Amino acid sequence: QLHLVESGGGTVQPGGSLRLSCVASGFDLDYYGLGWYRQAPGKEREGIACISKSGRDAVYGDSVKDRFTISRDNAKKTVYLQMNDLKPEDTAIYYCAATSGLTTVQNMCRRGGAIMNYWGEGTLVTVSS
Repeated sequence: QLHLVESGGGTVQPGGSLRLSCVASGFDLDYYGLGWYRQAPGKEREGIACISKSGRDAVYGDSVKDRFTISRDNAKKTVYLQMNDLKPEDTAIYYCAATSGLTTVQNMCRRGGAIMNYWGEGTLVTVSS
């Protein structure tokens, strides 16, 4: 059975940093495009960072560009999201997701990750002073 488990969430002050991790089990991560998504209370889920199977291509949402970095370690079956200069508006539940489909990183991040096949349960990030 395929599982994704996120970790690393928590409460941080504005301007602080967090690194989220998402570990896969039950499948070989090499064959999957991966993404990070978030959903804040009362808002739709948005794609914030997506990375190709090889790791060579990545795309970011406008709201996190230049602050967040997505990376992957296929040997460890893990995808990371390094979040710097966090702002109160970054407060949300963060999810990782995977797709085995032949697609682009742009498509993976569109429409809140509608094309993604597998999802984790999420980890809460709260940015507050």
